[in-house]
Amino acid sequence: MFVKICGLSEPVTVEAALDAGADAVGFVFAPGSPRTIDPSVARELIRGVPETVLTVGVFRKQPIDEVLRMATEAGVNTVQLHGGETLADFERVREAGFGTIRALSIDEYLREVERDPVGIRAHRLLIDAPMPGAGEVFDTTELQAHPPQDGWLLAGGLNPNNVAEVIRAARPGGVDVSSGVEAVRGQKDAALIRAFVAAARAAI
Repeated sequence: MFVKICGLSEPVTVEAALDAGADAVGFVFAPGSPRTIDPSVARELIRGVPETVLTVGVFRKQPIDEVLRMATEAGVNTVQLHGGETLADFERVREAGFGTIRALSIDEYLREVERDPVGIRAHRLLIDAPMPGAGEVFDTTELQAHPPQDGWLLAGGLNPNNVAEVIRAARPGGVDVSSGVEAVRGQKDAALIRAFVAAARAAI
């Protein structure tokens, strides 16, 4: 089970994610989030991250030139886009040398898989709640008729107490958590990070 801890902003919680065995650590560069950090801060946090762990820059509705500039400055190896970017935008990100994660709400995914079943499988998918970032679990049964490709990530309202049950129901390739491992909004908690990774792995 692939586990991504997102919205990190402090050395102690990056270290907690790595010590717990997270496969990916995420840094938010989208404006307006309580978890948004400057690329220069992310660069310092990334210095101690081993190459085997994905470092993910999270962007939402930002110009691709800005995305590439900030991702390069931060030194992340993967770019996660939320916000209606085109497949051409994703190709630009790939051509610049970054891995890609395409984040969609469940509603967006179901519309897109009907419209372009081939194109939607061109990038690793992260499927989120109807209102991404709201911290709400959603009904995943609709995915059974249109299952995502192997390796897709599930997000939306996950926390150490529910992640195992949700994994068993939805059978994603991985999970992504942000607010579910926060003791205070916008501030990660090292103990919750460790508990989340352990619970996700125990669900397999």
